[in-house]
Amino acid sequence: MLAEADDLTGADRVFAFFRQRLLDGTIKPGDKLLSERELALQLGVSRPVLREALRSLAMLGFLDIRHGRGAFVRLADVSVLSDFFTFCLAQQPDILDDVMQARVAIECQAIRLACERATDSDLKRIGSTLARLMETLAEPKLGADADFAFHEAIVLAGHSQSLLTLYRAIENLLKRSHIQRRELTVSIPGITDYLVEAHREVFLLIVARKADEAETKLREHFAIGDEFRRKSLIAAWAKTGAE
Repeated sequence: MLAEADDLTGADRVFAFFRQRLLDGTIKPGDKLLSERELALQLGVSRPVLREALRSLAMLGFLDIRHGRGAFVRLADVSVLSDFFTFCLAQQPDILDDVMQARVAIECQAIRLACERATDSDLKRIGSTLARLMETLAEPKLGADADFAFHEAIVLAGHSQSLLTLYRAIENLLKRSHIQRRELTVSIPGITDYLVEAHREVFLLIVARKADEAETKLREHFAIGDEFRRKSLIAAWAKTGAE
């Protein structure tokens, strides 16, 4: 019996068991669990409670229940986590601003790691997304997709599974944020030139492996982007008021 689970009952006891076993490496993706009867006895829960908990873990992507064969540990699909975060965070006011703060934290660390760890393949991917971004400047939706792909490529180049998992967890909200920003700022004079130059400079600093300068440039890019968005919102509100 788990010491952690002594004060827990029902499904919480089952979840605590799997959390601890995964963290200490006792069970790994591909491993088959004990039979339902044996596991229920080991955890001190009823079989119906265990069955419901296993179904919940399967829905979250942590288990693969194969009828007639048993339950197997699987490598969770982070898209499930993304859906969960989207549902939870979408209920909060001003969520896109909040998500932007999380994005800054993740990307600024990722770009430092990218300057150290990026492979030739990573640099090629970032360069390819930059070219795509330049080709879609006049199209808010396609441009937003390309912009997201550029920044995602930087996170990928950092080769940090933790940062990538966090980034993918808020992916849906990040994409929505990119679209909103593009739609708001597309009519600003000089915005396309700025977007090209800002992203090009970030890319070149990664290629040059200049971590401090790359992070500074990225933070500057985020700050200027926020200012563009703020001015666009003010202009939109002023126009609405005039009408």
